[in-house]
Amino acid sequence: MSEKIKILTISDHPLSPSGVGTQTKYMIEGMLKTGKYKFISIAGAMQHKDYTVQKVATPYSPPEDWVVHPVDNYGTQDLVRSLLRNERPDIIWIMTDPRFWTWLWHIEQEIRSLVPIIYYHVWDNYPFPTFNKRYYESNDFIATISKVTDDIVKNVAPTVESMYVPHAVDTEIFKKHTQEEIDNMRAEFFPDSKDKILFFWNNRNARRKQSGSLIFWFKEFLDIVGREKATLVMHTEIKDPHGQNLEAIIEHLGLTNREVLFSEKKVPPEMLAKIYNAADCTINISDAEGFGLATLESLSCETPIITSMTGGLQEQVTDGENEFGVGIQPASKAIIGSQDIPWIYEDRLAQEDVINAFLKIYNMSKEDRENLGKKGREHVMKNYNFENYTNRWDKIFTRIHDELGSWENRKNYKSWELKEVI
Repeated sequence: MSEKIKILTISDHPLSPSGVGTQTKYMIEGMLKTGKYKFISIAGAMQHKDYTVQKVATPYSPPEDWVVHPVDNYGTQDLVRSLLRNERPDIIWIMTDPRFWTWLWHIEQEIRSLVPIIYYHVWDNYPFPTFNKRYYESNDFIATISKVTDDIVKNVAPTVESMYVPHAVDTEIFKKHTQEEIDNMRAEFFPDSKDKILFFWNNRNARRKQSGSLIFWFKEFLDIVGREKATLVMHTEIKDPHGQNLEAIIEHLGLTNREVLFSEKKVPPEMLAKIYNAADCTINISDAEGFGLATLESLSCETPIITSMTGGLQEQVTDGENEFGVGIQPASKAIIGSQDIPWIYEDRLAQEDVINAFLKIYNMSKEDRENLGKKGREHVMKNYNFENYTNRWDKIFTRIHDELGSWENRKNYKSWELKEVI
């Protein structure tokens, strides 16, 4: 290939720790390693201290192959128009749920007459969101992060080409450590945990994550086994404006003797991997979850998981035959919504089921938990590895570029349609 394929990405900042940011970075780095691509990234969804355009050097590409434009939110129509004209990308790639892209799809005919749009899509649950049909049809290709999302897109917008492209995890960082390293980690950060079961929760303190319910139910579990028998470590913001005051909850419940520990500082992936290794089990009981990256990272470290059987979580905790932890079926499905999203299921768990999941992990032998974790690692290596992730994106980008073209060579797109008027 004489010239590199140039891709304009719009997403969370690719160097931010969010799930969207992390997967964007993984995709970009994987493509840069092939030597076939260049990237311009509109990097949003965070508060920036500096809005200077940055060039990112990697071990496998020069700085000019990855240029980052920090923005508020996800950018503007005028910024996209400017970058289209000045940079002339071959493809636009966007990621996260549809409500963040209506402003972009309002000018999709203007964009798609020049370049194709690829949408990396997340949708948490059924019933089929038929109200998304017009959004789905504003893209040339949709990659779907979970089997639930893939089924939804294929049913709601069958005329749009789509493919299942699940998230990946860096298995060289998120891996099993030696027992000595694990013992040292627990001694340093959890000095009173030698004979305790450590449960780890790594999420944003937001409503759907059920952070408050988790603490209340963990207290009920401790009342059964004894408060000296287990610890819950929560890696989150205690007073996130979109969540609950977790400090007030533990004070109300009397969990102030290190039964619940908080970790608020952002840490690098290597440190997170150490915490997953130190834990006996990682938990996610969200009532809606597109994928859930923390549980995948945990399995990659051979630490079993407790999850809601919702969204992408359910395909992590089981492959249909084997289980890699405890999957909890919803006790009820409530239809919730808003003016933009008229309906979607919210998968609510019962307190008793969550407590029983705690007890199941707690009553397992160390060997049984380790065996679950080993199977989980095998599941990750088989289905969510970097090689598959990179190969899928490389094939998608190459084929879209060859078959649909861009600018003077744009093919297979028309901004009009003929309708018979009776």
